Amino acid sequence: MTWQDVVAMAPDIVQIAILYLAIYAILKAARGSRFGQALMGIAILFALLIAFTQLFDFKVLSAIVRWLLIYLAMSSVVIFQPEIRRVLATIGSLLFSDRHSAASLNSRTTPEQMVAILFKLAKSKTGALIAFERGISLRGYETTGVALDALVSPELFFAIFTEPMPLHDGGVVMRHGRIASAHCLFPVSSMSDLSASGMRHRAAVGLSEETDALVLVVSEETGRISVAHNGKLIRYPGTDETSRTAILRWVRKAMPQQKTAVETVADWLKRRREKTMRLFNKSSSPAEEEPGK
Repeated sequence: MTWQDVVAMAPDIVQIAILYLAIYAILKAARGSRFGQALMGIAILFALLIAFTQLFDFKVLSAIVRWLLIYLAMSSVVIFQPEIRRVLATIGSLLFSDRHSAASLNSRTTPEQMVAILFKLAKSKTGALIAFERGISLRGYETTGVALDALVSPELFFAIFTEPMPLHDGGVVMRHGRIASAHCLFPVSSMSDLSASGMRHRAAVGLSEETDALVLVVSEETGRISVAHNGKLIRYPGTDETSRTAILRWVRKAMPQQKTAVETVADWLKRRREKTMRLFNKSSSPAEEEPGK
């Protein structure tokens, strides 16, 4: 193969790479979600229908299946409207992401402190609904509540969620480790699996269906903590150490520790220096004498 052949194949290679990345991104976003399950079911159904019509040479059925596939592709905009809106909002958030100052980084809470507050609320069976903003902005839901931009503290959370305080009804929006607003209204999910759940749990799932936010719910009846993410609700059995560890992982995912470029390079250099020192000490240490010599 000559260099001219490689140059001639370059547009095809670029197109294949773009198609591969697009399919990979769709499958990764759809994995574990209702969108993914429906997409997989539709793909399997149409693959079987196409194989059946081609095997027995059913030309009429084959044409009908092709037309149904076209109409289904057009109607998918309506069927998967929440998922498509979430993807578009994520793309928009990459272009218009919030830039927060170093002062706000120093004054925000840590995931460990946030989990400790959650378990205090759970121990006292104080119902709570807390949404952590991630890539997709939650400012549209903040307008339904009361803006705070306050430091996180157990006393403030108890003051917000304790009845009959005026802010106890609704949810709290967290941004950059601070309480952005309280008394916010979240969309309620219409999933049939949540028919026996309370309004807080349905609102948590509803917000996670519309956005990529991580939403935590504390039940005022049982004191259990639930996590809503990507349209799913995960209920944890109690306040044991296993549940605490799992919830801490969720909160760390929703509150990643922000680092500047200088800190990131410094951490990398530190790790490289430590690895080099370990290799040097290992190579310079005298070999142990064998037994019996």
